Amino acid sequence: MMNAALTVVASIPSPPVSSFQIGPFTLHIYALCIITGIIAAALLTNRRLTRRGAEPWVVLDICLLAVPLAIVGARIYHVLTHWGFYFGEGANPWSAFFIWEGGIAIYGALIGGAIGAWLGCRWTGIRFTAFADALAPGLLLAQAIGRFGNWFNQELFGLPTDVPWGLEIDYPNSAWPVGLPEGTLFHPTFLYEVIWNVFGVAVLLWAGRRFLLQWGRLFGLYLIWYSAGRIVWESIRLDPSDIILGIRTNVWAAIIGVVLGLVILIVQKKRHTGLEPSPYVPGREWKPEGAVQSQNTNDFVDLSDPSEEVTAGTATSTVATK
Repeated sequence: MMNAALTVVASIPSPPVSSFQIGPFTLHIYALCIITGIIAAALLTNRRLTRRGAEPWVVLDICLLAVPLAIVGARIYHVLTHWGFYFGEGANPWSAFFIWEGGIAIYGALIGGAIGAWLGCRWTGIRFTAFADALAPGLLLAQAIGRFGNWFNQELFGLPTDVPWGLEIDYPNSAWPVGLPEGTLFHPTFLYEVIWNVFGVAVLLWAGRRFLLQWGRLFGLYLIWYSAGRIVWESIRLDPSDIILGIRTNVWAAIIGVVLGLVILIVQKKRHTGLEPSPYVPGREWKPEGAVQSQNTNDFVDLSDPSEEVTAGTATSTVATK
């Protein structure tokens, strides 16, 4: 009895609300967590890019394409990996478009966001690899912040557990596993991923400086770090998922993420032995306003009439000869 009481006291309670009203509008805390994560990632990425000589806030131009496509990609991935929810017997196919009801996937966001970022880099002249490396720590930070949304929604929790930090989930709950009694505690997978990602931010920042990881190699390390952790958290989650060869689809995606990260590290290390000369592709370099340029300033240019100098010189020569 004493141990049971201590377990309940030490457990992690779930928030009592997941949304709130402001006038006629309903604000979902999950969405606010995602928006906060995007802002944090943009701020950190901007700082890292400008330190390398990029135009301040050029990251916003890239985000105009990357963020919307990331959301679209996240939804498409979720629908494809939960096909029966939307196109199975008795399902409403139109609900595949009801993104406000929940259902987005990180790996889909990475695919869609990468396409948008590539287009944004083409638009702004930023090297895609330079942007990816600058983004990597901020992306992990955004994912850590976004996971708190799962806590507020009481979703994507792990297996039943008796550890002191077990997560309390309200009963009844649509995500509650059939057959488990009320009062069961679950692994707080959201918290595991938050801790892993925040630690990963520190690792990426350190590794980027220590080993001068450029040409996309820091992003490759990000893929390895995030995906390695995701393999573990995904393996103990209880939410429904399509199974391929006995393994959840998101575990397969995480395995592919680790492999892709390793490939990027190996290939880019062989292809590029030096550092990136600039965060911009050749010919698209940005110059800050006020920089000294001969075509824009008269400070060091002799604007006197050449004919006057020649005449004066000729006259002086004539006087001296006489």
